[in-house]
Amino acid sequence: MSRIGIQFQLRNGINMQTYFSRATASFTAAALFLVATTIFAQQMNARDPEEATTTQLVAKMTENFHLNQHTIDDNISSKLVDKFIKDLDPQKLYFYESDIANFNQYRKSLDDMLRKGNVDFANLVFDTFLKRVDERATIIDQLIDTDHDFTLDEEIMSDADDMTWAKNKAELDERWRKRIKYNILTLKLDEKSTQKNLKERGTAQAEEMLDDMSGITIEEIRDRLHKRYRSVSRTMHQMERVEVLELYLSAMTQCFDPHSSYMSPRTLEDFQINMRLSLDGIGAALRSEDGYTTVAEIMAGGAAYKDGRLQVDDKIVAVGQDDGEMVDIVEMKLTKVVQQIRGPRGTKVRLQVKKAGTGEVTMYELTRQKIELTQQEVKGRVIEAQNVIGRPAKIGVVDIPSFYRDFSGAQAGTADFKSTAVDVSKVLEDFRKQNVELVVVDLRNNGGGALTEAIDVSGLFIDRGPVVQVKEQSGRVKSHDDEAPGVAWNGPMVVICNRLSASASEIFAGVIKDYHRGIIVGDMTTHGKGTVQNVMPVNNQMFSMFQAKDRGALKLTIQQFYRVNGESTQNRGVRSDVVLPSLTDHMDLGESFLENALDFSRVPEAVYQKLAFVTEPIISQLAKLSQDRVAKDPKFEEVNQAIARYLEVKNRKTVSLNEEQTRKERDANSKKIADTEESLQEAELGKEKGEIFQPNFYNDEILQISVDYLDALKATSKTAQRVSSVK
Repeated sequence: MSRIGIQFQLRNGINMQTYFSRATASFTAAALFLVATTIFAQQMNARDPEEATTTQLVAKMTENFHLNQHTIDDNISSKLVDKFIKDLDPQKLYFYESDIANFNQYRKSLDDMLRKGNVDFANLVFDTFLKRVDERATIIDQLIDTDHDFTLDEEIMSDADDMTWAKNKAELDERWRKRIKYNILTLKLDEKSTQKNLKERGTAQAEEMLDDMSGITIEEIRDRLHKRYRSVSRTMHQMERVEVLELYLSAMTQCFDPHSSYMSPRTLEDFQINMRLSLDGIGAALRSEDGYTTVAEIMAGGAAYKDGRLQVDDKIVAVGQDDGEMVDIVEMKLTKVVQQIRGPRGTKVRLQVKKAGTGEVTMYELTRQKIELTQQEVKGRVIEAQNVIGRPAKIGVVDIPSFYRDFSGAQAGTADFKSTAVDVSKVLEDFRKQNVELVVVDLRNNGGGALTEAIDVSGLFIDRGPVVQVKEQSGRVKSHDDEAPGVAWNGPMVVICNRLSASASEIFAGVIKDYHRGIIVGDMTTHGKGTVQNVMPVNNQMFSMFQAKDRGALKLTIQQFYRVNGESTQNRGVRSDVVLPSLTDHMDLGESFLENALDFSRVPEAVYQKLAFVTEPIISQLAKLSQDRVAKDPKFEEVNQAIARYLEVKNRKTVSLNEEQTRKERDANSKKIADTEESLQEAELGKEKGEIFQPNFYNDEILQISVDYLDALKATSKTAQRVSSVK
């Protein structure tokens, strides 16, 4: 769910199986072919000329401007067939083998079709998918209401890549029987495991939480699953042609590399909102729940917050503009609801609301206003290490969730446009006033953002010099430098990264590492995304000034960036100087796990001056001290146990559907591991509320490393002074 309403979730890194988890029943091969060709004929007769033009432009721009300058040929066509099918059906739960055989007829045709603006293949595949969803509805409902035997020694395959496509209805029915049985078992065990851990914890808070949990019943599980799969069907049937086109053209661009995509006008609007961290609206995050639009969160400072009447879990059933007619939004797609509620600041919107507690239906009128999306803003905090780890030091933590920049505000010369570099500079100024000794920059889970912001933020810590090298389509390598004299912080610093620190985060971490400006702590390496994307409007480049039609934008990989030491971060990322045990370090997270990722490469090293903040002896010393503490810390031992259990499960080809066996496996060390994971999750929840760097064993170890670093630098300085005095 997005804080700006709801973004089109099929494009936001969420596994497609979340939405497409219904399989379908089978026709005979002859009937299937008849249905498919009928759909195909209908789509040919209903071609949209604007859709065709958009498709042609996206195809041409991709060929012309992508870094690799690869033509859309038979190889791309073949990849696109597989990619689009997999995007819709990653678990092989809906399409039949005969469906795939029919789709494969186009394996070498899509390149020519795209150049002609023909997207009949996308419509054929998607419409077939919708029919399969509808065919599955009855059997899914029956399976949910079936009394399953959890004493049998049955297993379900965990990796769809090891499965073939179902040949007939009986085979697909059996696949779904196990899927629903697995859903029910998982819900049962999740609830029981939570209750067991709370009982064993024995705290007052745990007892209070237990009082609120009466235990999930089989009827509640069934009701939850019925709602889940009805929501799947509703979501898919509400997809508009422009959304199918977006899915298809993005699949095509991702055959070039995983970070290129096509954005429809609606998705482009959401992208721009994220970059400028503001929008005009009422300040309520929404979710879709069993056909209703439900309030998930009221944002502090927004119109709804100031008004005070709209509450979390209230259901919005109708929306009206000023004095206009009220529009019933029950069963309406959430993205459309968001469009109804958003609008220019100062205008009014009327909401008909069904209250969560009483069911009373009432009417609220709210005036839209500018909403600042503060969750992704830079935040700072000063920590007295003495109060946390018992060692004297004043440490400033600056949390950078993303590298945001309001490009339109900057271009217009707006004085208060949103910028990561500006906000970090303000935090550092406050740190100096409070006599902070060391700065910790937290880049965990920072997926990147604006390249210009990565350069400007780097310039706050180095005094002029190259920040990042960029290789363009022509092969020419250009250096982007920090040209501003002076620094905002000239003391020691620590940078925290994990496998989800990507792109702009890796540029910053690479600068700090290569300049020997500070130390990197966290997962073994960062994400490994070493490419630059440019967002360009989809139009005829020669006649763009005469084109008023909004066709969205193309986010295209146009450059590859390199650290000043000449190495790309692509696939390999930036390695940490001090590595801490982490579950994410062992997950398939990172560029190297993505399809069609570009390769690692090198360019000549830039000319830059290394600083004296980091030496190999200091790194070795810090790593050794940390390893010794971690080895004795029971919390980190629990992390290592969780890693071992995760790897064991990850390497299995099947999952047991036997309740007793599965429960025993879960119970092994489950309380300790659950407590450890909960400690880290609570810190993340606190971060969402603006409470950064909350106390937990992981953050405490980062403070220990930071104080060790301060001590090492002081010892080095004293040694240098003694040598100088002897001379």
